Amino acid sequence: MNTNEVTNPIARAAIAALQVGDRAAWSALFEPHVDLFDDGNPRSFQAFTTEAVGHERFTSIDRVGEDGLYVVGDFHSERWGDFRTYFRFQVAPSGKISRLDVGQAE
Repeated sequence: MNTNEVTNPIARAAIAALQVGDRAAWSALFEPHVDLFDDGNPRSFQAFTTEAVGHERFTSIDRVGEDGLYVVGDFHSERWGDFRTYFRFQVAPSGKISRLDVGQAE
């Protein structure tokens, strides 16, 4: 799948790492104390990384907004099946992701 439509380079790199299951590349893009929210609920970033990276991926990207930091598309999870989801990234002045919100999209 082509991630070029994700216009923010940090978000694009994160989606690309997720797509190929590269945990090292994925983790390197995030602040050490990143905040993660899954459907609005706080969640451990480390647990999410272990469970998602290498096991979940976008199968299509249908919408990109908020200067390339908001991505909506069809998603596949080995555990949960197929559904629409969103990822919303916040980038710190350091250039690393300081917050990630994920959840089911309507």
